[in-house]
Amino acid sequence: MDAVTYPAEEVAAFIEQNVVALRVSTADEAMMAQFNVKWTPTLVTLDADGKEHHRTVGFLGPEELIPSLLLGLAKSDFELDRFDDVIGKLNRILTLYPQSSAAAEAIFLRGVALYKSTHQAAPLKEAYQTLAVKYPENEWTKRASPYRLL
Repeated sequence: MDAVTYPAEEVAAFIEQNVVALRVSTADEAMMAQFNVKWTPTLVTLDADGKEHHRTVGFLGPEELIPSLLLGLAKSDFELDRFDDVIGKLNRILTLYPQSSAAAEAIFLRGVALYKSTHQAAPLKEAYQTLAVKYPENEWTKRASPYRLL
């Protein structure tokens, strides 16, 4: 990722503006154990208290790294019931990175966040319907399948 992903201007700007990046050497066995890193690259999204909210293992190109980081940040906001922030980050994924591997999970989580913020079931059903059309075989479509009954 050092040769391709991190040097990309968009990636560097996103990281600088949105996250506190920490690179841990594989020689640092204590840190590798603390964060349960078994393979590199492993990216772990933590909140300010050090609680993990998202993890990716393996190479991500520039077009995948930003949506993955946004998804991690959205999950952190979700745990804090900051649903407007969650929805904003997920909408950013769906608008700017609709072909990314994070998009299906973003649709699912957006439906859940909208439900939790409005107490209306319609966003859950809409999430399922969107997933069923765009990603019929995706795991997030399967997880959302009960919402089709709403």
